[in-house]
Amino acid sequence: MTRKAVGYARVSTDMQDVSVEAQLDKISLYCQLNDLDLIDTAVDTDVSGGIPVTQRPGGASLIEQLALHRRDGVDVVVLKLDRLFRDAADALNTVRSWDKDDIGLHLIDHGGQTINTKSATGRMFLTMMAGFAEFERGLISERTAAALQHRKKNRRIYSSPPLGFEADDWGNLVEHIEEQKLVFTVKRLRKRGMSFRLIADKLNADGYVGKKGGKFWPCTVRDICRNDIHETAK
Repeated sequence: MTRKAVGYARVSTDMQDVSVEAQLDKISLYCQLNDLDLIDTAVDTDVSGGIPVTQRPGGASLIEQLALHRRDGVDVVVLKLDRLFRDAADALNTVRSWDKDDIGLHLIDHGGQTINTKSATGRMFLTMMAGFAEFERGLISERTAAALQHRKKNRRIYSSPPLGFEADDWGNLVEHIEEQKLVFTVKRLRKRGMSFRLIADKLNADGYVGKKGGKFWPCTVRDICRNDIHETAK
């Protein structure tokens, strides 16, 4: 018996490696070759993969289609794991929930392999490969944090220059004397026990402006107090 299927495609602003059209073409071809009746497709454009699928416009449409056709037997077809899920834990939890409703997941290209969670082998591979993907993301996060800390320690540009510094022509952070005085004032007030909000209110009342000319907010003051670059490379 031919099972129904709903396809899902997504591209985000930071990852345009495979267009929506290309994803949908591959989904359609996969369904034809695997005797799946592609009844609908859901699409999200300019949507980050960090957003839960239920909070994406196309993702919400996908969930609605699954609920509508659940009794008839329906599967989800997607090009890659990261098009649909935030991380490995999200993928595994969702697939377990879908299993209870007889909803299968088909990954067309997961490490060069196709995966169908309706089979025990497919579920095993998904668990293993999702775990390795999570491990790799963790390593990347650790490397990024270490690189950022190194740049901060050596007063190299790591984002927009923080209050108290400006960038020279070689990408080094050099002290901005007037802003350093303001940073000192902020930290002195904080040591006296003033809250971030009270400090922000005082700075605004005294006519100070932020790095980009705007008002001071409690979160701005908090970031100034917590930024350890002021204590590094003395």
